[in-house]
Amino acid sequence: MSEERIQQIIQVLKEQVVQDTIVPRNIRRAAEQAIERLMDRSVDATVRAADAIAILEEISEDPNMPLHTRTIIWEVLGALEQI
Repeated sequence: MSEERIQQIIQVLKEQVVQDTIVPRNIRRAAEQAIERLMDRSVDATVRAADAIAILEEISEDPNMPLHTRTIIWEVLGALEQI
């Protein structure tokens, strides 16, 4: 269940943040770091989610982030907190 949810979150981050050229580079890089943490199956899903939350919360208040991206990040954070 949580693995399936993590895969969905990874897909959202890839498609709607990392591949969006309007999003500033530092934010895309942070999303990539969060994806890498989420993909590390040697660590428990809850730990991976917590690591990704820490990375994404750090950039969620970036003033250069487009509004639609901020909304996506908040939705992803909400989904990660449920894991």
